[in-house]
Amino acid sequence: MRKFLTTTTAAALIATMAAGIARAADNVEVLHWWTSGGEAAALDVLKKDLEGKGISWTDMPVAGGGGTEAMTVLRARVTAGNAPTAVQMLGFDILDWAKEGALGNLDEVAAKEGWDKVIPTALQQFSKYDGHWIAAPVNVHSTNWVWINKAALDKAGGKEPANWEELVALLDKFKEQGITPVAHGGQPWQDATIFDAVVLSLGNDFYKQAFIDLDPAALSGDKMKEAFERLAKLRSYVDDNFSGRDWNLASAMVIEGKAGVQFMGDWAKGEFIKAGKKPGTDFVCMRFPGTQGSVTFNSDQFAMFKVADDKVPAQLAMASAIESPAFQSAFNVVKGSAPARTDVSDEAFDDCGKKAIKDLAEANTNGSLFGSMAHGHANPASVKNAIYDVVTRAFNGELNADEAAEELAAAVEGAK
Repeated sequence: MRKFLTTTTAAALIATMAAGIARAADNVEVLHWWTSGGEAAALDVLKKDLEGKGISWTDMPVAGGGGTEAMTVLRARVTAGNAPTAVQMLGFDILDWAKEGALGNLDEVAAKEGWDKVIPTALQQFSKYDGHWIAAPVNVHSTNWVWINKAALDKAGGKEPANWEELVALLDKFKEQGITPVAHGGQPWQDATIFDAVVLSLGNDFYKQAFIDLDPAALSGDKMKEAFERLAKLRSYVDDNFSGRDWNLASAMVIEGKAGVQFMGDWAKGEFIKAGKKPGTDFVCMRFPGTQGSVTFNSDQFAMFKVADDKVPAQLAMASAIESPAFQSAFNVVKGSAPARTDVSDEAFDDCGKKAIKDLAEANTNGSLFGSMAHGHANPASVKNAIYDVVTRAFNGELNADEAAEELAAAVEGAK
């Protein structure tokens, strides 16, 4: 009897262990920093899709908008030999992990679903390493947007500025109305966001030479001096209390009619929508004058880490779900960004979303889609931070245009 019980107990134990292994294999552990209500709701679409395929989701949210805290947690996990299945990640961080040999291979699902044909080439630079797919892009945020209070614009004549001269004229009219022409927060990344658009407005070739190729002649030349002069001009339209202001508080100034425009990425749209405002009725979204037809971007992606062989099917299923048009639409409608693939219907998107999708497709086709310097998709962090330093000093009046261009070239050279 004792022997029978022991055998039965052993069999039960083996069965339990097998079930546990199966459950572990059919589970994805996901590290991310999408902790706001809307973002969490959008992620639910992905979770439910996977649950429908019999794959459970272990959530590892780490608060902190830029993901710095999440990357600290990730490093500890990987060092301990316990990497998550998938991690939300940006730009050059993905490539850094790939160089360490830490990322898995998504070629099987990418080939089956034709990702090469529908994901913009500029995004693939961060989704692939050494010719292999290592990450699944979720969205495309574009950064060269202008957000305008519609009532203030109507009072100023109603015409969207098409070039630099018309932009300056509009800002002067906002000043005459007694409102702050430019809503801005004095933080290095916000200063760089404006400068990013200013440089792009001086030509696609110039932007590429300066911020992607890091050509010393472009960084220190006359056109860069002109860019710094334009930055100083825009600074003259900012209120005195801008220092340290968060970007969403600058958005609120435009929403409330206290300011005319904000130069900010498309995440700003979420602030307008949350406030019950409608594009075309309460606010206008347009590309920074002179950048029409071009897009600077950053992209959230899920980098897939190397996992045990039995967990790979669930990982590939997650990658497939991320790239499904249904998820791409549902998530990006909430997030304010454009889908990471160019064949997703724009039916569910508002007018600004439709424009974002159209602009992205055109820029991808025309070769005018560029990784954003200000948002870490043009160069690694060391170079980006060196540019930040010079741009902020120039914005705050510590450097004139000639000095800023000279220091920019030197700073980039030192950071390479």
